[in-house]
Amino acid sequence: MSRKAKTESNELIAGGARSGPGGRAQRPAGGASLEVPDAVRDRLSDEVIDELLAGARTEEEIVGPGGVLAQLTKRLVERAMSAELTEHLGYEPHQEPPGGAGNTRNGSTAKTLATEHGPVDVRTPRDRQGTFEPQIVRKGQRRFEGFDDKILALYSRGLSTRDIEAHLAEIYGVKVGRDLISRVTDAVMDDVREWQQRPLDDVYPVVFLDALVLKIREGGTVQRRACYLALGVTVDGERDVLGIWFQETEGAKFWMQVLNNLKQRGVNDILLCCVDGLKGFPEAIEAIYPQTVVQTCIVHLIRHSLRYVPRREREQVARDLKPIYTAGDADAAQAALEAFDDRWGARFPVITQAWLNAWEYVTPFLAFPPELRRVVYTTNAIEALNRQLRKAIKTKGHFPNEEAARKLIYLAIVNAVPAWTRTRNWTTALLAFKIHFGDRLPE
Repeated sequence: MSRKAKTESNELIAGGARSGPGGRAQRPAGGASLEVPDAVRDRLSDEVIDELLAGARTEEEIVGPGGVLAQLTKRLVERAMSAELTEHLGYEPHQEPPGGAGNTRNGSTAKTLATEHGPVDVRTPRDRQGTFEPQIVRKGQRRFEGFDDKILALYSRGLSTRDIEAHLAEIYGVKVGRDLISRVTDAVMDDVREWQQRPLDDVYPVVFLDALVLKIREGGTVQRRACYLALGVTVDGERDVLGIWFQETEGAKFWMQVLNNLKQRGVNDILLCCVDGLKGFPEAIEAIYPQTVVQTCIVHLIRHSLRYVPRREREQVARDLKPIYTAGDADAAQAALEAFDDRWGARFPVITQAWLNAWEYVTPFLAFPPELRRVVYTTNAIEALNRQLRKAIKTKGHFPNEEAARKLIYLAIVNAVPAWTRTRNWTTALLAFKIHFGDRLPE
């Protein structure tokens, strides 16, 4: 087999390699897929496929343990390793070594690989001098490329090591111990640390800040810890989780540390920062990024307002609040708030007061056109991410330590990325950003 053919065989089996951790180029948590390169697909004629199937018709016979794909994997792996040994030795099988002496073939060693098609028995060729180092299946390797990603995909969805062990045995017919599963998931921490320290963009048009609460065991007791999240929207409109941080409770003082971390990693400017109603939050942002426009989440404010309203009247109160945040400018919004207070202020004075308390950070987005308002008036973008994360952690009563929580949150973020990566109608919003912020937005 030529080097080109060997490479194509590797690609056929591996499907796709993991990409390194980064902002938007994440490896898929769903595991490697069997994507066949075009050059290989063109050679797989219907006749070849028919010959491979050779009467196999059921799903079990084709993709089950010991099925056609498992046998094909075995043949391709063994053929590729044979080609690797030929290249290592410098001569073809059944030929004499150059000069009649030197390193020679020395039989093979049996090995069972755990693959997504079940266990596959392969024969690894050996050389007499013991210098051959196969690459497609390395020495000591027992799991085929992509199988670890299967474990990580299940873990990222909140399955325990016991559940993963049972799932792999049931679906793939492979016995994988819990210690091995733990080692595979623990290896992710190197990715997490690299991801958390990676350089960031110079400017983010929008950054959403929020926190969710987890239960983590510490010092023999289970404690509630806040997991801080920063979600940035790049100049290209791509959403990118900038980092995760843990603290005992959510507070403005710690948010200053988070923002300092972003600055140290290269974020020189944030045009708009969207936050919930945490007291002191805007001041913390302005201390680190004094030019940043801080926008309180309108949806949070509406929810807070409706907490004091009986269910039968919530729809009407919500309808009367709408003219405030859809007003053409701050003066019109002020008039709408006064009209709301005239109607509901006597019964619900706390609602009017809540809007007045946050007024400085409610009205900034009213200076923007509708296309930009839709991007910044709510933190729904990061709340959508939080919903994905809660799906992963809801099966956990608590985490044994902070590292376990960080590992799962990271994997859940990677797994959730494709669903919310792109910001809608970004081109129109970007034009509004450029008009409003001018040179602060890079070309």
